[in-house]
Amino acid sequence: MTETLHSWVNAINGPMWDMLIFLLLGTGIFFTVATGFVQIRLFGQSVKAMLGGRKQGDDPHGITPFQAFVTGLASRVGVGNIAGVAIAISIGGPGAVFWMWLTALIGMSSAFAESSLAQLFKIRDYDRHHFRGGPAYYITQGLGQRWLGILFAISLIFCFGLVYEAVQSNTIAVAAKTAWGWDEHATGVALVILTAPIIFGGIRRVARWAEILVPLMAVLYLLMALYIMASNISMVPHVFELIFSTAFRFDAAGGGLLGGLISQTMMVGIKRGLYSNEAGQGSAPNAAAAAEVKHPVSQGMIQMLGVFVDTMIVCSCTAFIVLMSDISYEGLSGAQLTQAAIVSHVGSWGAHFLAVVLFMFAFTTIIGNYAYAESNVQFIKSNWLIMSVFRMAVLGMVYFGAVQSVPLVWDMADMAMGTMAWINLIAILLLSPLVFLLLKDYTAKLRMGKEPEFKLSEHPGLKRKIKSDIW
Repeated sequence: MTETLHSWVNAINGPMWDMLIFLLLGTGIFFTVATGFVQIRLFGQSVKAMLGGRKQGDDPHGITPFQAFVTGLASRVGVGNIAGVAIAISIGGPGAVFWMWLTALIGMSSAFAESSLAQLFKIRDYDRHHFRGGPAYYITQGLGQRWLGILFAISLIFCFGLVYEAVQSNTIAVAAKTAWGWDEHATGVALVILTAPIIFGGIRRVARWAEILVPLMAVLYLLMALYIMASNISMVPHVFELIFSTAFRFDAAGGGLLGGLISQTMMVGIKRGLYSNEAGQGSAPNAAAAAEVKHPVSQGMIQMLGVFVDTMIVCSCTAFIVLMSDISYEGLSGAQLTQAAIVSHVGSWGAHFLAVVLFMFAFTTIIGNYAYAESNVQFIKSNWLIMSVFRMAVLGMVYFGAVQSVPLVWDMADMAMGTMAWINLIAILLLSPLVFLLLKDYTAKLRMGKEPEFKLSEHPGLKRKIKSDIW
């Protein structure tokens, strides 16, 4: 049965991803050019907005901009940064790292667009006392297509609420077994016990946990990577040369309808890059919408920064750790490869270190993913019974992932991610005039020397689309 399911998943993934790669890169290039390279122009401003977003505002419905940033980062910074990068290198070669970088740099503008739209179309959830929003909401309000909003919500619930939870728990179980010999079933049960009280507490509790754990895990991993790079400083130029010299090899085709135009290196790098940073996928906007900000663009910039941190910093750390080692890739999959690379650099204690860091990465991603899915379940139907059943299903997938094989779980993630990305990328392209309007409003007020504040009354044409009194 598992083999049959795997063959079905692969049959769907092939043609879907052939075209999605061009849509993904094309959308990123479109927003990069149309916004005047917003990811470069407003990069400094995005750092300032993130660092200044720790204080809670006057509105009790919102979480802080910084909490929204780390909640988004909690989902982004996960096993994709450790296992995903290692998989990309082992299958696509060192050149796959280049395509991960390119996906992130271009995708920063897509992340800016989707998160700005999420803020613009967010609503108040008076029952649970916080803001809600995301692609399902801007598709419904902005495009007037609730059926498409529901289709996106279902895709995200399946992807983040179910499949991605299995991916995270799978990596934790593999790392724990490698480092300490723990049984996968016992690890799965332990993860369920740890996850349950957090997800039953809702997005505010998720945000509080993310605010504590995400900076801690990122700093620990970054320090390890810097130590390894400093110890092998003479190899740094060689690693860069290796990445760039192998990025454009087309000797191994990616397969599918457009296999002749896409190398395996390119295909794997872009897939793993999108899985890691989620730019344009429609996930991070769900966290972005929950924040209280004075202008939608402020949160768009902060989530744009999250893509940079995820790929250009954290993923690069893994790439250099693996490429600076002299280990063989044979017989090693995902996190095991990164684990073996660290051990080759620092000794056997490195396996224990990575197992702990992986747990923190993957566990925060489990709770961050849940926050996204919760908002979309409420979009379809806000009901305590439905929410309780959904939470139990999430816990079931956490256990399922811990005891299943790596290839099936990752290929299911590719299928779910691709479906979401298709719907969201088309939506933000159709809504691009609103992104440009928001950016023009923000930069005009910034040039006036005052903190930008968005006022709906200044844009009468938008009033009929916005279904709340927030702006």
